[in-house]
Amino acid sequence: MDNTPDHVSSFRQTSPYIKAYRNKTFVIMLPGAAIGHSNFANIIHDIALLNHLGVRIVLVHGARAQIEAQLTTQSIQTDIHQGKRVTDAAALGCFINAVGATRFAIESALSTGLPNSPMHNADIQVRSGNIVTAMPCGVVDGVDLQYTGKVRKIDAYGLDEMLFNGSIALISPIGYSVTGETFNLTYTEVATEIAVALEADKLIAFTKNNGVLDDDGVLQRQLTLLQCEKLLLRKDTTDSHFSLKACYSACDRGVNRAQLISYTNDGALIKELFTRDGFGTMLHRDSYELIRRARIDDVGGILNLIEPLEQEGILVKRSRERLEQEIEHFTVMEIDGTIIGCAALYPFIHEDSAELACVATHPEYRKNGRAAKLLAHIEKQASKLKMRQLFILTTQTEHWFQEQGFIPSSLEILPQERLKLYNYQRNSKIFVKEI
Repeated sequence: MDNTPDHVSSFRQTSPYIKAYRNKTFVIMLPGAAIGHSNFANIIHDIALLNHLGVRIVLVHGARAQIEAQLTTQSIQTDIHQGKRVTDAAALGCFINAVGATRFAIESALSTGLPNSPMHNADIQVRSGNIVTAMPCGVVDGVDLQYTGKVRKIDAYGLDEMLFNGSIALISPIGYSVTGETFNLTYTEVATEIAVALEADKLIAFTKNNGVLDDDGVLQRQLTLLQCEKLLLRKDTTDSHFSLKACYSACDRGVNRAQLISYTNDGALIKELFTRDGFGTMLHRDSYELIRRARIDDVGGILNLIEPLEQEGILVKRSRERLEQEIEHFTVMEIDGTIIGCAALYPFIHEDSAELACVATHPEYRKNGRAAKLLAHIEKQASKLKMRQLFILTTQTEHWFQEQGFIPSSLEILPQERLKLYNYQRNSKIFVKEI
């Protein structure tokens, strides 16, 4: 019986991610609404934790809620056009005050170090500066946006200097033109341009909703760029929509991963980054779930998969030495660098037949079609080798193989070379599938 406490097991599972994230660059988008939320302190604690783990963090904040509060106080009305505020001279003053106050609130939160708190002795250095050069949006559809601007250039070198020696770069949605004017920028655009300029490893967007929901209200754990394009066709003017649009733009221009999580949920950032399935929605430009040929350094991961099944008698025991010798026969499925499935193909060329063996999937990923996906990949391999049939020997999983098109057979169909190795004491059942 495993008596390991849950928090110990969870901490051990974070080890691959801690190693993978060290010295990586994350751009984090934090909307103004998040800064006024009761969960804000927890978000700061989690960002501090990433900083302590060696992640290079650029934190880009919004201030729409704070700007609207300032405008209401000053009885100033403004229009929103295509998601951007029309910023006249009076509104610009409110914008500058709101952005300044919001940035100071974040700096203050990152600077705390009280005893008996997650920030005790944190000693985080926060840096900022005029790294965003802006230009006016001009007249859009007949509407003059005035002091509302767009990003012209990002000083990537200056940002790298800010991140030196473990500092957090805190960037506000404000830009300055070469003519000395100040412009109101959308924080989503600023974050996107920074992520692209730095060739960031991740763009992380905090939104009110936990990730992206489809038309039926179901959370989408993963999205390809094509799937994201379809979702962006929906008429939506919420912050979540603009955040998804920013994530799509970043990935389309070279950022490998972008993630959307809720700022209302305590620990969402940690659960998204340090668990295999994540917590919100991940948008990816590369293959998040990968099926590939096994390599010698996969032996440890394969052993972790098959040892529990060997103990139950489902699989025949294989030693590390045997796996190393036969690794070229194995195919693995991995998620974020973690092996969650494997299978082996042993061809008998002269018999036009191949054995499928050692099929295993991680317990957390069963009953979701991944084993069938892995099997389909193996069948393609066998077909390329001009094999006419696959056969398997099993003691406890016959129903699953029958569901995949295998039919019961007998010892007579086994190649002579394989028949000599048949274990009569184990008394495995034989199934075959034509390919």
